[in-house]
Amino acid sequence: MSESDSKPRRRVVKPAADDPWAKWRKAEAPARPAPSPSEPKALAEGVRLSKVMSERGLCSRREADAWIERGWVFVDGLPVTELGSRIDPNAEITLSNEAHKDQAKQVTILLHKPIGYVSGQPEPGCTPAVTLVTAENQVRIPGDPEFKPYMLRGLAPAGRLDVDSTGLLVLTQDGRVARQLIGDDSKVEKEYLVRVSGQMIPNGLALLNHGLELDGKPLRPARVKQLNEDQLHFILKEGKKRQIRRMCELVGLRVVGLKRVRIGRLPLGDLPLGKWRFLREGEVF
Repeated sequence: MSESDSKPRRRVVKPAADDPWAKWRKAEAPARPAPSPSEPKALAEGVRLSKVMSERGLCSRREADAWIERGWVFVDGLPVTELGSRIDPNAEITLSNEAHKDQAKQVTILLHKPIGYVSGQPEPGCTPAVTLVTAENQVRIPGDPEFKPYMLRGLAPAGRLDVDSTGLLVLTQDGRVARQLIGDDSKVEKEYLVRVSGQMIPNGLALLNHGLELDGKPLRPARVKQLNEDQLHFILKEGKKRQIRRMCELVGLRVVGLKRVRIGRLPLGDLPLGKWRFLREGEVF
């Protein structure tokens, strides 16, 4: 057997098409760039590079992995192209111009969700809220981009709003926005108007503000006040499944209507029911 026959064959992976949205498709990954001779060695100890990038708010872990494979991520000035690489958590991370351009194309959408639409995965008899994101339903002002169907690729809800609730729902392609709104350490406020029926227990309002548990875990402090006999005002910094409805049940109330009117600094405002708009330049949560 010749020396060339004894060498292991390397599987050749064809690069994906030059499509800025290819990372959202379940397609064969593009070939990795050849490791640079000066590429930093992966640390046996340390933190995964994609995790550090996500925690610093640079991108989502999925985006980080895609950019690492493409050679768009640099640690202490050196390129890293190996998935799963571990680094010093205090290392300097920089991104190539290609990564910044890729991120700039990502969209975030504010939708006034009606009752009967689910925010995430379809449920029997219900329609996903993303189906409302059409050119006909867009609310535009001068300077807003025109809706294009490719903008739907990878668009996911950043937070829950159950099928029986209405109000402001954020859909985004941007991992930074998703982490800011729904990450475990998120401090972004969500404001709700809630109509209730029933008789609240004597210390119910105090418990709604602080002292309740769900699924065996204490809830973060909330700001809850009673507006009138059948309406409450909630401000939360977390979003467990059907949280407000379950909180109200614990104090003797039943929710008969729930509307989210603000996320962070952005109010629902006069956005019509079933309509949507883009997050605009200068707007932050």
